[in-house]
Amino acid sequence: MSEASAVRSHLERRFETRRVVFWHDPEGEYAADLDALGLEGVEVVRVANDEYTVKHRLLRAEPTAKFLVYRRGPVPTGIDNWLLDLELAHGVFTADRVSLTRKELGLTDEGTGEVVREHERFFRSAKRVQALRALLHPGDDADRLRAKMAAVLLGGSEHSLLEITRALLVENAAGDDAGYGLLADHGLEAFHWRGVARIYGYRSERPGVDDFVLWMFRQAAAGFAAEHPGGLRNIQLDFGSLRYDVRSRGAMSTLARRAARDLDHVAAIEDAALADLVGNDLFEDVDRKIISDLARAVADRTLPAREVTEIVRARQSSIWIEGYRNLYAAIGSASELLTALGSIDLSMGSFDEGLDRYRREWFRVDQLYRRFIRAARAAEHGGPLEELRAQVEAFYANRFLHPLGAAWQRHVDGVGRWHSAVLRPQTSFFADHVRPLVRDGRRKAVVIVSDALRYEIAEELGERVRKEDRFDAALDAVLGVLPSYTQLGMAALLPHTTLGHTGRRDLVHVDGRPTAGSENRGRILADEGGTAVPAEDLLGMTRDEVRELYRRHQVLYVYHNRIDATGDKRSTERQVFEAAEETLRELVALIKRLTSADATNILVTADHGFLFQDSAPGDGGHLSVAPQGDRIAVQARRFVLGTGLKEDPAFHTFTPAQLGLDSDLEVQIPKSVHRLRLRGSGARFVHGGAALQEIVVPVLTVNRKRRSDTRPVNIDILPETDKITTGQLVVKLFQSEPVSAKVQPRTVRAGLYCGDTLISNQVRLVFDQESADKRDRYQSAVMLLGRDANQHNDRTVEFRLEEQIPHTNQWRVHGRALYTLKRSFASDFDF
Repeated sequence: MSEASAVRSHLERRFETRRVVFWHDPEGEYAADLDALGLEGVEVVRVANDEYTVKHRLLRAEPTAKFLVYRRGPVPTGIDNWLLDLELAHGVFTADRVSLTRKELGLTDEGTGEVVREHERFFRSAKRVQALRALLHPGDDADRLRAKMAAVLLGGSEHSLLEITRALLVENAAGDDAGYGLLADHGLEAFHWRGVARIYGYRSERPGVDDFVLWMFRQAAAGFAAEHPGGLRNIQLDFGSLRYDVRSRGAMSTLARRAARDLDHVAAIEDAALADLVGNDLFEDVDRKIISDLARAVADRTLPAREVTEIVRARQSSIWIEGYRNLYAAIGSASELLTALGSIDLSMGSFDEGLDRYRREWFRVDQLYRRFIRAARAAEHGGPLEELRAQVEAFYANRFLHPLGAAWQRHVDGVGRWHSAVLRPQTSFFADHVRPLVRDGRRKAVVIVSDALRYEIAEELGERVRKEDRFDAALDAVLGVLPSYTQLGMAALLPHTTLGHTGRRDLVHVDGRPTAGSENRGRILADEGGTAVPAEDLLGMTRDEVRELYRRHQVLYVYHNRIDATGDKRSTERQVFEAAEETLRELVALIKRLTSADATNILVTADHGFLFQDSAPGDGGHLSVAPQGDRIAVQARRFVLGTGLKEDPAFHTFTPAQLGLDSDLEVQIPKSVHRLRLRGSGARFVHGGAALQEIVVPVLTVNRKRRSDTRPVNIDILPETDKITTGQLVVKLFQSEPVSAKVQPRTVRAGLYCGDTLISNQVRLVFDQESADKRDRYQSAVMLLGRDANQHNDRTVEFRLEEQIPHTNQWRVHGRALYTLKRSFASDFDF
């Protein structure tokens, strides 16, 4: 509402009970606006040394008309004022801006008049006054009024010192000072810093936002230690809110980087012990220091894997974690890998024991290696990992890959026929896994074939699927065909009686029919009421289209190809582990897409596995001889097809009959994990041979349940007292069970409440411990009472654990404990 509108409104209310209103305007401020008031039924009379005429008109000439009698300039006193008797009878209206503004805003506290008078410029803006009105309460005092004025100038709707500070810090981090400039321009700068001094304890002869930022981070670095207990409690509480609230988190990170430089924090942490830094995430340099020290300790093997795991887990709550998550993940994987390789037993008494031990235990080494390489390559700052990377590469190659390959080769050399008693052959996949599902015609089957989905990747896929609600997954394996390459592996998964090479390059037929490409495979599956579709086509379909495709076929083969497509190209082979990660995401999406279209029986398998080393194999990884024979039909990195192949100690030669193949091509496999030298192709990613990583082929059975079967882990609150007598309360919390596939991590926030009023800091806690040892599953929430807590002394307060309702901004209570607040409080001040 404009000032003119306010004047008109006040006059209209007066005319509701009066016929005549006298208006004194000593300064003549409203003379120009007088005619524009537009008071209906009211005639404006200006007094111009004609008091007697005016009086006669009001009393005699027009005794019932309504008049606004406007007098400009000084008014005579006493008997010199000829209109005094009428003014006393009808009252005098004075358009005092202060009074008008207070009335307009509904302010009743006497002290607010001085605020309006002192900050006249603020109240000249109708837009500002309108915004202020929405924040005001009738009983607001002068300080609260100024605080709300500051909130309006900063574009906010909350007037607490926390929110005003948040606004100023956000703009300061962005290199802006417009909001702070408005506070200064409207005379609120000194008021703001007085409040900051009273509430936060910041005092300076020349206060400013930059100086406050340095002071704040200096206090935080010192643990908010004060001359008297709790002296910096208010800034300590609000500092936590400023850092973790999404509205200011980014700004506080920017300010922290600036403060670390100005305070020379790097020098302060240089000599700090690792144990002293684990709980500190004030500055980004702490994470860099921890990562550097941790990587060195893992490389030197001076820190037990358990401690490394705990440190990595603890750092996941650091506000800097997004920039360092991959580094921590790499270090954690490296620690587990090097520990496992330090005592690994690669002995095996037989061919079948080797297969069984790989699928039960040894695959984990390949998995940890993949996780390390992928995380290390994804890390933004890979420097600290260089020494560790060298250790991992050396250990993986020299203590696992080559020794395992050599030990396994001795048993491969001893087999007369490619057969196992512990793993069914890949060639019977359809007969063993698909046909039993569809034999009665009432059930359907979906098979997802992911090219080069190694066993260890499928094991991780199973873990991810089981974490999904209402999903279960069981992992098995089959003995892959030899050679372990795409054309033969894909053909082996189809229904067939005979399987063999066509004699044209590496192409394969089943029962005399071609198998290259999804179209040919679809024709073979059609005999079983089935069809084949590329994964990218299915992902591009609507749910109804997928449902219709599924409805029309008894068997559906979905062909997915990312790992092999990436690894088989020399230019991209180093990205094969990144491709594996993308494959995991895509396969979960495929499974969900299929189950949403009513599919219930899903099998995920592969044509073959692979070998991979991030460091290019040197001369020791390649054979120094080339295959010889009457005819070399195909020569790849890991296999040879031909006729009349000559025996050589570097190769193992199989006849087609030994491999169950219906063709005349013999097969030679380089022994252990060696490669053949080939121009123009990569050497890091290879397959086709008989290594365990290549021929232990996964079969993951996925089922969807009707009822929900996942739940968050339970958290117990363990109070050690029922009273709060100091400014701090420590509450012990216990994760009552380990996290697993179906018992999922839980993230909560903890706080002390009196009714719905938060009277402490809020602490974010993550319960994700997988350890079966109860000692590992305890945490403590440290509650610091805020400045409003003294209003609730001698009352019952509630410690509350809350969790966010999925897909909303709302929170629900997970657990609570009651305490009686009984303590003495120092006097605090607030806006």
